[in-house]
Amino acid sequence: MHHRTVGDLMTRPVVRAPRDMPFKELVALLAESDVTAVPVVDGSGRPIGLVSEGDPLRKSSGRADPSGLLPVPRLEAWERAKAEGARAEELMSAPVVCARPEWTVVEAARVMSDRGVKRLPVVDETDKLLGIVSRGDLLRVFLRHDDAIRDEIERDLLLRTLRPAPSAVTVDVTEGEVTLDGSVEARSLVPVIVRLCRGVDGVVSVTEHIAYGTDDTGGSALAA
Repeated sequence: MHHRTVGDLMTRPVVRAPRDMPFKELVALLAESDVTAVPVVDGSGRPIGLVSEGDPLRKSSGRADPSGLLPVPRLEAWERAKAEGARAEELMSAPVVCARPEWTVVEAARVMSDRGVKRLPVVDETDKLLGIVSRGDLLRVFLRHDDAIRDEIERDLLLRTLRPAPSAVTVDVTEGEVTLDGSVEARSLVPVIVRLCRGVDGVVSVTEHIAYGTDDTGGSALAA
């Protein structure tokens, strides 16, 4: 099975900002590039932080309301520093969480979830910026056609697992939802097949109706 990697899904070339980019140039870069965030890089092209649209916006949200209707916001020290920032390195969130191009979708998604971030700069073995991957990029694996998912399960997964009789299990895929029917020799093969199917790129869910000839798990259930 071939899993699409971060390197396959990332956006490149990536819009970036030098650490000393002035505030107004940074805002213009975000607007003109039609992106919501840019990595901030040092002189060697290594990401040292990330500036999203919300960072320069603190320049406005941290000020008193001209009408006098809203109370003056009470900011934490780090919020005040960002609100007063004039260069990219003063506005950025740091340290930046990065990904490697060989990571799987699962690895990248877990890091995003665990660290509470929406995107990851992608770096090479020397930590130089290669691209950027967002949550939307990772979701592209679920745009895979049903026929491609079914072919991969039948050609690679079942052939390897059920050799020499992969045709004993039939596969139906609708909108990424996999349904397995048929029979296998041993009960222990059923969870293996289900687990491998769930790992196929683009699979949303797996439902199985697989009978087995021999219960080799020590369970008490009767063979179907």
